[in-house]
Amino acid sequence: MGAVSVPKMKFAYVVPFTTELEFVELARLGEEHGWDAVFTWEAVFRHDAWAALAAAAVSTERIRLGTLITPVPRYRPWDLAARVGSVDRLSGGRVILGAGLGAPNDNWLAFEPDEGRKIRAQKLDEGLDILTGLLAGQPFSYAGRHFSARPAPELTPPPPVQRPHPPIWLVGALVRGQERQPSLARAARYDGIFPAVARAAEDQSGITLDAFREIVRRIGDFRVASGLAGEPFDFVVEGDSYHGFVEIEGGPADWAAAGATWWIESWWDLPETASTVHELRRRIAAGPPRN
Repeated sequence: MGAVSVPKMKFAYVVPFTTELEFVELARLGEEHGWDAVFTWEAVFRHDAWAALAAAAVSTERIRLGTLITPVPRYRPWDLAARVGSVDRLSGGRVILGAGLGAPNDNWLAFEPDEGRKIRAQKLDEGLDILTGLLAGQPFSYAGRHFSARPAPELTPPPPVQRPHPPIWLVGALVRGQERQPSLARAARYDGIFPAVARAAEDQSGITLDAFREIVRRIGDFRVASGLAGEPFDFVVEGDSYHGFVEIEGGPADWAAAGATWWIESWWDLPETASTVHELRRRIAAGPPRN
């Protein structure tokens, strides 16, 4: 098994179904009560996640800020690079890009067709190649099937604070009984993984402690093969200490012992009502579930 650097577990939460101003308020509250990161989410024609993160960036000082998740295939990679770089500079280097294929839903399909999983996977790979290349600096060129870029020497943005680019965490699904694991191999090339099991129930990761341990092992092997052994890498587990949306085995300590480095509270069962904001304030003010 390849070695993976495992720091102490950190705690975060994703904010569901609020306005942009409420997100900023809840990010400040999380910073006050010892949380390590706050995440927003991306949905077609709902809100601009990067605008909300930018507002939170200039309203906080310590807490990390991220997306869960950004559907990279929907973006022109240079536009996404500009957003990520801007928010990283605004925050003084606190951005995390949570990325994946995206899941086409009614809002997505109202404006554009689903090109299919294969095309989305190709666009994800090319988009990440261009995004990381641009954030690393000029000159940069790229020729892909879906996207291309040539050096852009004019109006070059300052580099991001986090070099060569902010951390990128990718959704990676274990395919049981299969040696080839393309999404795990993709995640292993970057900075972290949202682990899942292929063909799990809708809206669930399907992850178990046993599956998670296998993912940790496989990621370690991939990183050894890529010359990345010993470099920091995050294993991110979504749970729900209030036993609403995400039910997984054990608690944070069990997952930390298995190799998890982040626990994200996912409270998607809360309804989209005014009372939800009050409940979010209560949960966030209670602090991370460290015990």
